[in-house]
Amino acid sequence: MTEPQHVFRRPPGPDQPVTLGIDAETLATLQGLQHEHGDMVSMIRPNGRLAYFVNDASEVRRILARRHSKYHKGPGFERVKMLLGNGLIVSDGDVWRRSRTMIQPAFSRQNVHRLMAVMVECCDRRAVRWAAAAAEGRTINITEETCDFALELILISTFGDDFDNRIMAGGENPFAFLSRDSTRDLSVVMKVRHLRALLRDIIADRRAGKGSQHFDFLSMYLAATDKQGNKFNDAELLDELMTLIVAGFETSANTLNWVWYLVAKHPDIEAKLIDEAQELVPNVSAVTAENLAAMQYTQQALEEALRLYPPVWLFTRRSHAEDELEDYDVPAGTDIYLSPFILHRTAHYWSEPERFDPDRFAPGDKPKKDRPYFPFSLGPRRCLGEYFSFLEMKVHLGLLLPRFRMRLLDDAQPELELAINLRSAEDIHVQPEVR
Repeated sequence: MTEPQHVFRRPPGPDQPVTLGIDAETLATLQGLQHEHGDMVSMIRPNGRLAYFVNDASEVRRILARRHSKYHKGPGFERVKMLLGNGLIVSDGDVWRRSRTMIQPAFSRQNVHRLMAVMVECCDRRAVRWAAAAAEGRTINITEETCDFALELILISTFGDDFDNRIMAGGENPFAFLSRDSTRDLSVVMKVRHLRALLRDIIADRRAGKGSQHFDFLSMYLAATDKQGNKFNDAELLDELMTLIVAGFETSANTLNWVWYLVAKHPDIEAKLIDEAQELVPNVSAVTAENLAAMQYTQQALEEALRLYPPVWLFTRRSHAEDELEDYDVPAGTDIYLSPFILHRTAHYWSEPERFDPDRFAPGDKPKKDRPYFPFSLGPRRCLGEYFSFLEMKVHLGLLLPRFRMRLLDDAQPELELAINLRSAEDIHVQPEVR
């Protein structure tokens, strides 16, 4: 007798090939597929490859956490690799495991706490600019301001004194284009390559015992060793530094941009945030790890902003081994599409999903790890800089929100720019007022 053949179990989906990228058309396509077919959708891409869109929260967790070893990075990372090289965001397999193991100690809470003074310093510089604008009745571009704040912070945190002595030696920040140009096209890639020469010189001086003598991420990366006692070579270090800089500022910059917009639209939430900040960080000396950890409502507001506007709105994976999701088969070579933006706005996971409500994230009976929520990814590839990002955003809001009211110039809902990162399509301008 012959064994009965296995029937391939495939989720429902369209009959025609589906084109997917990383753009607004892709978001509309995925939303339409989910509306028509549900939270597990199969499709064939124009190249003939099988693809699944997965919007089931438990299956998303299974892919990113429980069965992550069956999946590698998926389509769409080519542009990221051109920009960042083979750093932590892009690499897979043994290369990724080695790099993550080496880098992880740099982001321990103890080390991140050593950078709180830098966070305060960068907030003070914003406060001076904003106070001058308020006094002169000028508007400010809060999108540029949050980008500049986060970029300056990650650069000082990475290079220490070398930020002033080497990077800003010419008077202009050579990394500024990263916060001004969101296209991430070939022109940006070429500018990044020019930056690598500067970074090579800084690395060479550090290896020779010159340069900043203060704690910073570069010193930690230079000291990092793998299990065999080997350190990063220069090419590896350059890739990891560019990954740290770009990923390290974009998440916080974009989130703070949305928070200032959302807070300006919700004065009741603004009042609660100010009350908490005035109680816990009434002055610079009160900016301690303990007081920042106690800023529960600020944490909730940040998490809610990240729910509505996750910095990476689309994740992709490609299966390299067979798997099962729900009652469906996943052959090796299947492209997987996961969208925090869509999952975070799915009504059967979140009531009134379009509404900004920090109380969604108030402490409750359900463990945080079980929430249908993954703005920083999940599992072993969850962002190493998550704690650093939340800490800097709490310092920023805790010190600046009680001092400045930002009035929107109009009530228009910002359009979205859906590229590698989710941004506001147009910069958000506000009128600052000193409280």
